Amino acid sequence: MEERDRPASAGTADSFCEYLSGVCPVWCPGCGYYGILSALVEALCALDIPSKELALVSGIGCASRLPYFVKAYGFHGIHGRTLPIAQGVKLANPNLTVVAVAGDGDGLAIGGGHLPHLARNNLDLTYLLFNNAIYGMTKGQISPTTALSSVTKTSPFGLPGEPINPAALAIVHGATFVARGFSVKKEHLKDLVIQGIRHRGFSFIEILTSCSSFNTTDMNVARIIKDSEPVPEDHNLEDPMEALRLASDEKRIYLGVLRRSQRPTLEDNFQEIERKSRAKKAATVEDLWSDFL
Repeated sequence: MEERDRPASAGTADSFCEYLSGVCPVWCPGCGYYGILSALVEALCALDIPSKELALVSGIGCASRLPYFVKAYGFHGIHGRTLPIAQGVKLANPNLTVVAVAGDGDGLAIGGGHLPHLARNNLDLTYLLFNNAIYGMTKGQISPTTALSSVTKTSPFGLPGEPINPAALAIVHGATFVARGFSVKKEHLKDLVIQGIRHRGFSFIEILTSCSSFNTTDMNVARIIKDSEPVPEDHNLEDPMEALRLASDEKRIYLGVLRRSQRPTLEDNFQEIERKSRAKKAATVEDLWSDFL
């Protein structure tokens, strides 16, 4: 398995408490996002990444508050634009470890059009998608992952459409690392985040979580625990069709790494293009005009 090099300043990373910004989280009591924050911070400690070499990028929504709570470079962007902003940060400073954070509404509705392109281009960053199957910040409207027939404030008689499967979507679009975790399984989630950040390429981690205020039915913790099981140990991580089968299973919720493969990153391809362009003699205006015609 190809992994990124350890940070040059390894050994000087912050401890758990020093990773916390001092801003108190404002999520509702019982929100699963507290477990995700804890798993992420513990993963950063285990990876020995100094906070000055870390950038967190988010959009709009409850999940997007996370950068405020971690001591690192943070960019709280606009609705649905987490991934293009994160791409700009990574390409501008490839030495940063970039973690993008979005909820299911922010990331798969208004922001859904960006996922295919970052996945297929294999940009070297980690994308954490918090999936509680509801718009929580705006008080309980349907999201792209809300289950069929769910009753919400915007579907009082039930939702007629089928939900999106985030992990399956990432696999189909070519993400080279795809995993699914659960906010209450903190140690397991921590390990997934570690693997995702170490992976060289686009890492997509869907994190199932319950909204304690507006969705404790579809994303019921007890139900997910009952219906979930680990990805089989003999699962072939390089087989996209097998990964898609596990991600799309309608009876069991498979938790763990579903897909891992290696291919050149967007940064690699940019460097190759730059090498080719530099090897070619400087073009005149006439040359450019001739090529254009």
